[in-house]
Amino acid sequence: MPTHSGATASTDLDLRELEKLAPALIARGLKADMRTPEGKLPYLDVRNPRVQVLTEKVYAQADAFWFGWAQRIAGCDEIAKAADTVARVLDATANTTGE
Repeated sequence: MPTHSGATASTDLDLRELEKLAPALIARGLKADMRTPEGKLPYLDVRNPRVQVLTEKVYAQADAFWFGWAQRIAGCDEIAKAADTVARVLDATANTTGE
């Protein structure tokens, strides 16, 4: 994930992109709350309301959405793809064995 420099990390563009993604996540049954910590990048705190321990931070920067561990999710112009990917990661019923 791109890093920020300086104390004013949040940009209006990043916030607008996250604000576009939040409703798509909510439509997929997730909870998405905007967080704007001082001096840090804004992010969506996304969680599966049925399994509270399933949570991710989602950032928007450099025209893409990113997981907190610096993995690109999708371009900011790919709202549905990004929401589907995050929903899949937070799905407690997903088969992780590959069977």
